[in-house]
Amino acid sequence: MTHRNKLITFILLALILLAKSNSAWAQAGVSAVPFLQIEPDSRSAAMGNSGVAVADNSTATFWNPAGLAFQTGHEVNLTHTDWLPDFNVDMFYDYLSGRYYIDGIGAIAGHITFLNLGEQERTDGTGQSLGTFSSYEVAAGVAYGYKLTDNLALGTGIRFIFSNLVPPGTDVEGQTARNGTSVGVDLAALYRTNPFEVANREATFSAGVNLSNLGPRIQYTDEAQKDPLPTTLRVGWAYKMALDQSGFNTITISNDFSKLMARQGMGPFEALYNSWGTYRRPDGDGTVSVPLSEQIMIGMGMEYWYDNLFALRAGYFYESPNNGAREFLTFGAGLRYNIFGVDFSYIYTLEEDHPLANTLRFSAMVIF
Repeated sequence: MTHRNKLITFILLALILLAKSNSAWAQAGVSAVPFLQIEPDSRSAAMGNSGVAVADNSTATFWNPAGLAFQTGHEVNLTHTDWLPDFNVDMFYDYLSGRYYIDGIGAIAGHITFLNLGEQERTDGTGQSLGTFSSYEVAAGVAYGYKLTDNLALGTGIRFIFSNLVPPGTDVEGQTARNGTSVGVDLAALYRTNPFEVANREATFSAGVNLSNLGPRIQYTDEAQKDPLPTTLRVGWAYKMALDQSGFNTITISNDFSKLMARQGMGPFEALYNSWGTYRRPDGDGTVSVPLSEQIMIGMGMEYWYDNLFALRAGYFYESPNNGAREFLTFGAGLRYNIFGVDFSYIYTLEEDHPLANTLRFSAMVIF
């Protein structure tokens, strides 16, 4: 087994062993199934991971299901990315979403998320090989948005989560491993203005909020050992404006603020009330205090369209060094022709040898 495969195997086992901690540490690295936090589409990923107030295609199932209320027509959207490409560990991520519009009801959407964690070698206590096994995580769900008024919509979604990290029955330090399962619910709202004029050019403003993955803790070992889902609160705004009176050139600016609403040892509703103060996380042989201000993740981006045919995008994402330490620039582009569309995004990390360095996402869609 290569060094990298040993590393991935250790990570997988460590995810199970998280359930053995009785501390009140929260946020970074403690919640289970972190694949639910991976941004699923190339468009928003290229805009600094911001999209809660944009949410104008089928990937609103992730960003803000209330956005479905403002959509018509049918769409299928597929995103693929090789995950942690610089590690060369054969991990990949896929997200399939689709919406179907029904007159008098609105747009109903479904989605499937799949993270392939690759193939690992299983060994006994003496290092003897016991064969290989594959690890993966998957979630599938539906979402719906409903207009309260012409400008305000509410949305919700539900997903079933299945996490297969190691073969069921594997002994991990006296604990018997099992597949993890849970259910997550999303609650969302989106406000979008009617078009208005700025310097004789049409503009719109949107504001959105989404509480995602609210649900029971996931269990990998015995009943007493459970980990929280990555419940995330995301709020943000978006401003879209035509750059000329013809409307051929448009620009959108978006900005998201997000926070993980999870606490180890707490149920989902208890964590909602107890995630607004300072928490302590492990750091070497001690702990580090992380104040609320350092728990907020910030994403901002910009998108330029020419005649709804060609797009250029850029963005910036920031997370405190005490709470994940992700900081990177994002870039991307998109093409639309008839009913078809393609997008791609690229992550340029500001830290050398960062796991997310050189991550590329590719998306393809059909709108009909």
